[in-house]
Amino acid sequence: MEETISLQDLFKIIRKRLVQIISLTILGALIAGVISFFLITPIYQASTQILVNKQAQEQQNIQSQDIQTNLQLINTYNVIIKSPAILSKVIENLDLSLTPAQLSEKITVASQNDSQVVNVTVQDENPAIAVEIANTTAQVFHDEIPGLMSIEDGVHILSPAILSEKPTPVKPNKMLNIAIGAVLGLMIGLGLAFLLEYLDTTIKSEEDVEEILELPIIGLVSPIADELLMPSTPRRGRGK
Repeated sequence: MEETISLQDLFKIIRKRLVQIISLTILGALIAGVISFFLITPIYQASTQILVNKQAQEQQNIQSQDIQTNLQLINTYNVIIKSPAILSKVIENLDLSLTPAQLSEKITVASQNDSQVVNVTVQDENPAIAVEIANTTAQVFHDEIPGLMSIEDGVHILSPAILSEKPTPVKPNKMLNIAIGAVLGLMIGLGLAFLLEYLDTTIKSEEDVEEILELPIIGLVSPIADELLMPSTPRRGRGK
């Protein structure tokens, strides 16, 4: 006969193993918290902004066609910023023990809302190093791009990266990790509760007997006290 579980049965299982479910939820949150606070190395972030444009020739006003050309150049500049030609000089200037490929993994280059502003973002375990890499990358790009592209200087650093007094890491997101750990613990607790309930075939109540035998219960045997089960020993009288 096919077995079906009603919503009421699910709530009974959850209520029956509520302590186990709550314990696993708290355990998951604690494990995620320990990993986030003590095992994962904090990562700090620094950003600098670069303005990319062509110099207007003969003091002419910048036309919309010039702006469109600048926007098309940004995609090329984004690749050049992370190229070995730029990053090798950054490594040399800062005396970093990294390869250009390793340094490239720390740098993210993106244009801001299809504008002529390019954001150079650096993530590193040391906030001061992140600031230095961001500023040095922007400066090296500013110095090298005229020779690489054979164009006039059209790169200006808008906003250099600044080291704050109390740097805040961007990774890991501790609260998010704890929330994820709690959700995973809850899911494991619920899954384990239903699994144990499914594997538990012992009879614990009258309802279990009625469900298995498919017969109504017509009577119950009350528990018998231990003293009633032991035969009474007659007392011996005292001899005279």
